[in-house]
Amino acid sequence: MLNWSKIDTVLLDMDGTLLDLHFDNHFWLTVIPEQLAIAKNISLAQAQADILKRYQAVSGQIQWYCLDYWEQQLNLPIMELKYQHQHLIKMREDVPAFLTSLRKAGKELILLTNAHPESVMLKFEKTNIDNYLDGVVSTHQYGVSKEQQSLWQKVQLDLGFDKQRTLFVDDSLAVLNAAKEYGIGHLLAVANPDSKQPHNEISDYLSVTDFRDMLP
Repeated sequence: MLNWSKIDTVLLDMDGTLLDLHFDNHFWLTVIPEQLAIAKNISLAQAQADILKRYQAVSGQIQWYCLDYWEQQLNLPIMELKYQHQHLIKMREDVPAFLTSLRKAGKELILLTNAHPESVMLKFEKTNIDNYLDGVVSTHQYGVSKEQQSLWQKVQLDLGFDKQRTLFVDDSLAVLNAAKEYGIGHLLAVANPDSKQPHNEISDYLSVTDFRDMLP
């Protein structure tokens, strides 16, 4: 369990942590290949192979999270397509009680996401999750993703948190590894980021499938 008496600041990922990752997985793994197949007049299998190769080439880099980059690469109206599928954007059902409890306990709640600002705004419109937060940071304002140590240095400089008294919550092991390397004192992994997929087995970090089990 977490020792809440030793935590002042909670840094929270968005997609797969506060929000169900099903929207993003469906969008990038189903909608985009289908649209690419239509646009290029190729088979769905060809489009899927093409897109996976492109994803792997920039995995963990800021480009992977950049909607402008993908619009340019694929010549597709990314935000327009996101709006068409926005009905799939949902907050995890355990999140409101968790964030409300943290606020009552006097914790500072900061969203720290690799998501593009336009995507962040769409998700705020759909979920009102920003009403629970004290601050919002998209790594795009720094031009570098959470997987990189330079991002952590810049964010700590700007936010001024004590890394030993900070909890970071994310569903990405690569990102949690970067936070650990930087010296963030408390780490929590989300084992069920996508409601339509099986839970992930996580051994390296304290993990959670229902935030209500972690209330202070």
